Amino acid sequence: MQILTLYHFMSCPYCKRVRDYLSKEGISVPMKDIVENPAYREELIKIGGKAQVPCLVIDGKALYESLDIIEWFKRNLKE
Repeated sequence: MQILTLYHFMSCPYCKRVRDYLSKEGISVPMKDIVENPAYREELIKIGGKAQVPCLVIDGKALYESLDIIEWFKRNLKE
């Protein structure tokens, strides 16, 4: 099982796209809001080199871009 974390913030429209997809599909992923907790922003920069969200961290590797994240879930978490 892969370790997943979604870095996001609430007012980001691209983050909302990913959160809406996860909700619709019933997928639960740990989420870290980089605005609510600045330490998460620093974590994200250490992992991926930038504070861009949404970012899905998969086993320590950063995947950016909302549509790419949704595609990853479609390929990897569908039965």
